[in-house]
Amino acid sequence: MTAAGRPRGGLSIGAVLAQLRSDFPDVTISKIRFLESEGLVRPARTASGYRQFTSADVERLRYILAAQRDRYLPLKVIKEQLDAADQSAAKALRAVDLTPAGGHRVTRADLLARAGIEPGVLADLEQHGLIRAGAGGLYDHEAVQIASTVRAMVEHGLEARHLRPFRAAADREVGLVEQVVGALHRQRDRARADEVVRELAALSVTLHTLLVKVGLRDIAGGRVSPR
Repeated sequence: MTAAGRPRGGLSIGAVLAQLRSDFPDVTISKIRFLESEGLVRPARTASGYRQFTSADVERLRYILAAQRDRYLPLKVIKEQLDAADQSAAKALRAVDLTPAGGHRVTRADLLARAGIEPGVLADLEQHGLIRAGAGGLYDHEAVQIASTVRAMVEHGLEARHLRPFRAAADREVGLVEQVVGALHRQRDRARADEVVRELAALSVTLHTLLVKVGLRDIAGGRVSPR
């Protein structure tokens, strides 16, 4: 605790208000408290009862306030959207497996058979960095899943070269996460670093899925032209 009795680990409600005021001049502490009482934002609290807002809480408040101001959405609808996003993030978090690759690995021939792809397709996937063989030229379970997914996409007219942006986007996301957890690794806080990596991985999956969903929905609705 600081001399003023406020928590060190998060933002006070006053600090949050100061961050939001530039974009939302009408926001007040009472408004933030009301949104909390309605369950739209859930800041942690110290043993003394002080609110501890995180940067994620602040961004959540920005989303709520913008949705009210710019899209005139009622709080009930905004809450439903946020709850759905929370559930997606929780599901993604449970699905994220960060254990080191190991266990059963397959040969090139086994991968081709399991994924149902031709050798030329696999060669293209390796050339464009979507699949990488491990030690001894063997492939892990994720490689088989990637190959199977690509096979389904190829059936819709795509080619391996078209999928290279997926690899580039994944590498950028990994780079961002690496920047965040780098300090934790330097502090030798491995447990916290692993926790942060898992959480960010899940959130990254959720964000990517939502952005693609919105983009495809716009294409289906004729609002944008597919590139």
